[in-house]
Amino acid sequence: MLIILDRDGVINEYDGNYICSADDWHPIPGSIDAVARLCHAGHRIAIATNQSGIARGFYDVDELDAMHDKLEQLVEAAGGCIDLIAYCPHHPDDHCRCRKPLTGLLGQIQSHYHLDSLAGAIMVGDSRKDLEAAFAADCQPVLVRTGNGTDTERHLDARPIPGAEVAIYDNLSTFTDALLSAEGW
Repeated sequence: MLIILDRDGVINEYDGNYICSADDWHPIPGSIDAVARLCHAGHRIAIATNQSGIARGFYDVDELDAMHDKLEQLVEAAGGCIDLIAYCPHHPDDHCRCRKPLTGLLGQIQSHYHLDSLAGAIMVGDSRKDLEAAFAADCQPVLVRTGNGTDTERHLDARPIPGAEVAIYDNLSTFTDALLSAEGW
């Protein structure tokens, strides 16, 4: 199964401020192991992340690459693999097609895997943008309570996404536990 992860607030710690360097990028406890366990179970892992800090001049593509290299090295050291990291470098005012909640990043992932659709894929995020993008691309949306997730959950109660059933977990590790348990791993 294809599992698409948001980055900030799902894999790494995020408090609402921009993460501008690899030194400032810190994984949420258990998240790297969760990615590795998903890989061990045969799942393919892709990341879809908005990174407007590039357009805002807070960091450049080289620094983003350094953050992603750190992420990939940690996952590989745990025995896992991230197949693809798709990111949107644009400012929200640019009105690009790749910035979540639009589905351009998910389209890149779909093309990478040569899939007719993303039906059956799961997308894990911590924001409404992630959930809306997942639903629009026919993925199963999953919310984690890390990062912005607790606030997102509170707002979902007041304003649900029409037609979307959103599964909610405390973090990426508890999502992984539930998925692998349901699959009999």
